[in-house]
Amino acid sequence: MTGTVTHDGQHDPRYGGVAMALHWATAAAIFLMLASGLTMTRMAPGMTAFNLYQWHKALGITVLALTLIRLVWRLGHRPPPLPDAMPALEKLGARLAHLGFYGLLLGLPLSGWLLVSVSPLNLPTSWFGYFLIPHLPVPTDAALRQTLNSLSETAHGLGGWTLLALLFVHIAAALRHALILHDHVLRSMLPRWLAPRKG
Repeated sequence: MTGTVTHDGQHDPRYGGVAMALHWATAAAIFLMLASGLTMTRMAPGMTAFNLYQWHKALGITVLALTLIRLVWRLGHRPPPLPDAMPALEKLGARLAHLGFYGLLLGLPLSGWLLVSVSPLNLPTSWFGYFLIPHLPVPTDAALRQTLNSLSETAHGLGGWTLLALLFVHIAAALRHALILHDHVLRSMLPRWLAPRKG
């Protein structure tokens, strides 16, 4: 965590550059992952759909890797504190939302990876054409694989819609802090050239 002091003498806490870069890289990957997921399921089978599925899977692996890096980074770098004026219930909601994000950003790619691994199609997963991602080790029993296929497909679909809903709440909350409450919450995650000091 870093920070500045505003003209009125108040501390203006901010995330560090690495945390910001990881946050916005993850946000971009999530947007593309969700957009590709919503699009590919509505396309007719063909090479275009196949390529989009490959991109979707590669983006999921990217989100998983970025999330793991973020978790490791956060262990040694505390985030800026929430505003003192924020009610305790809102602070609790913000922390629960972040836990929900981390759970979904781990669970959604993993459920997709499992879905691909147990699929009877046995299609490879390429990371943007650079290298292949191996399947997860899964049982060989056909009935168990079918059960895992159904469970992972359901979990992946529900997780995707839940993540989309949580994103809307997250964006709405960030805009509320910036446009209505005028506190440092959104500013703390923006580069300085996008977030001039308050005061």
